[in-house]
Amino acid sequence: MALAPLLVGIFLAYILGSIPTAVWFGKMMYGIDVREHGSGNPGATNTFRVLGKRAGTIVMLADIIKGMLATSVAVLLLRLNLIEEQNLVTFKLIFGVVAVFGHIFSVFLNFKGGKGVATLLGMMIAIHYEVALLCIVVFLISLIVTKYVSLSSIISALAFPTFLLFIPRFKTNEPLLIIFGFFLFIIIVWTHHKNIKRIAVGEESKTYLVKTKKSN
Repeated sequence: MALAPLLVGIFLAYILGSIPTAVWFGKMMYGIDVREHGSGNPGATNTFRVLGKRAGTIVMLADIIKGMLATSVAVLLLRLNLIEEQNLVTFKLIFGVVAVFGHIFSVFLNFKGGKGVATLLGMMIAIHYEVALLCIVVFLISLIVTKYVSLSSIISALAFPTFLLFIPRFKTNEPLLIIFGFFLFIIIVWTHHKNIKRIAVGEESKTYLVKTKKSN
């Protein structure tokens, strides 16, 4: 494995992942630091709570895109003949994970950050868009049923390696992809441990994707 391209890719992926979209967008467009409101988390979910659906959607899409771009740095290195094709998936995984860590430990926010779900989704799209789209469906169904964004994020993160393992259409000859899938699931569980505790005691905020008379 070429060391110089790996280090350059890791640096670029970390910087991309570190971009604090929610904080910068909130300050520039609304004059509001989302860290001072709601849950205090500098991510898309808290942006939805604090600034509304339009702002939350923009931040979420931006976080997805930065995950895609960071992961796709591997494709750029391949086209520049700096890495070999058989190493492409490995480099994608490394850069994607680094981007997620960049979001969680942003250099621009004193190594604090969001929970990395949207950035992780961007990584998944760049690696296997079909399975990623299925995971979005799983997330939406889980959100409708449970009303918890955090729990739905955890379930959809677990769905990614599970689909690769058990659905014949998506089975892969890259065991590293499945291993990293479960590894990232563990990361998502870890970043949501406070949410899990709040769910257990009935204190977690609910999100009603589909409005009902009872929820209005």
